[in-house]
Amino acid sequence: MAQNKKPWSGRFQKATAQEVEKFTSSLHFDCRLYPYDIEGSLAHAQMLAAQGIISRAEANKICSGLKNILQDLEKGKVKFDPADEDIHMAIERELTRRVGSVGGKLHTARSRNDQIVLDMRLFMREQTQEIIRLISSLRKLLVKLAKENAKIIMPGYTHLQKAQPVLLAHYFLAFYEMFSRDAARFADGKKRIDISPLGAAALAGTGLPIDRRKTAKILKFSAVSENSMDTVADRDFISEFIFDCAVTMMHLSRFCEDLVLWSSEEFGFVEISDAYTTGSSIMPQKKNPDVAELIRGKTARVYGDLMAIMTLLKGLPMTYNRDLQEDKEPLFDAVDTTKDCLNIFTRMLANTKFNAGKMRVAAEEGFCAATDIAEYLVKKGVAFRKAHEIVGKIVAYCLKNKKTLGQLSLENYRKFYGGFFTDIHDIIKIDKVVNARRHTGGTATEGVAKRIREIEKKTK
Repeated sequence: MAQNKKPWSGRFQKATAQEVEKFTSSLHFDCRLYPYDIEGSLAHAQMLAAQGIISRAEANKICSGLKNILQDLEKGKVKFDPADEDIHMAIERELTRRVGSVGGKLHTARSRNDQIVLDMRLFMREQTQEIIRLISSLRKLLVKLAKENAKIIMPGYTHLQKAQPVLLAHYFLAFYEMFSRDAARFADGKKRIDISPLGAAALAGTGLPIDRRKTAKILKFSAVSENSMDTVADRDFISEFIFDCAVTMMHLSRFCEDLVLWSSEEFGFVEISDAYTTGSSIMPQKKNPDVAELIRGKTARVYGDLMAIMTLLKGLPMTYNRDLQEDKEPLFDAVDTTKDCLNIFTRMLANTKFNAGKMRVAAEEGFCAATDIAEYLVKKGVAFRKAHEIVGKIVAYCLKNKKTLGQLSLENYRKFYGGFFTDIHDIIKIDKVVNARRHTGGTATEGVAKRIREIEKKTK
């Protein structure tokens, strides 16, 4: 049987069974919330004193004890009893051990229900800023790579088939836009995280004369929650956060998929540094893109975290239920995985070389200029569908005769349509094809350079 007296022991005739102690404990994972739990408790004690609910002397004693516990925790000097169940009870028990019975006054006008929501919000507010910072570092690198590789032409793909030539810089900026939206989602989600729950207590608030706005101000929250039941019942802010992590991981995974393919002998577009690859235990020649593959694989973990939190919440009756203890591990996993992947991906990408020669050759091979031939005919008054058919027949002829579009003579072109002239051979040159896309969002050198300047101006 458990030896430690529980805060609810007045109601119970028997001690908690040891297997229940172990089964219900969350201390082994929610212990990482200790800085936020203490931060919230310090604010709560100050508010209680300001409202005359406890004396200033009592608040000072409580705050001094909490600060000492924090220092000792950071030095690894405090060991919690698993019987304490969670980080809240563990700190309260340690506080009472150090400052005496006055420590029992700290929990006045609050519940673990609003306390844990507070800890989570403080933690997530901090982690949101850290993830935004990591995304910002990646975005800066993408702009840098776009500038450094401004003239490299590569094949763009649809359905993993060569489609049209694009600038490698345009490719980098595509991911810049994706990660920009990711950062914006986290920033927007922070608005819904940055709300103080303290004062909701168990579910209905408290009859004591608390000042919720004071604790919110001390903790630098922008607002207080408006409904005590909603405050302790929902975790949609966690769901939203993990969703944002999942989308970010999806973008990382797609980037990694390209790098895995491009690093293969069949593509040869990139060489990832030895420092971010591994070898084979049996095949001496292998250089495996394991980091990129693992990021791709870890994306599945974060998707699982999202599904876990959504499933956890879907059937809960109002208001608080112990099921909500299970919200922390998916959150912690999503946070840690996303941060780790952003960090190592950025370093890996910074140490990746891009093979301009192979990319250009790949873009010149095949029929990436086919659309431009169709548009050439459109400019001469041919309906696009008719132009599409003509060019399709030209491509079929090339395939049959093992020729490229550039190898066809003017006479060859005129067999399919009499409106071709000598300028067709200039039109289908790869640099011309790329730079024909001058409109906003296009891959032309001029447009890409303009977008880089816009980004740099905006981020100064």
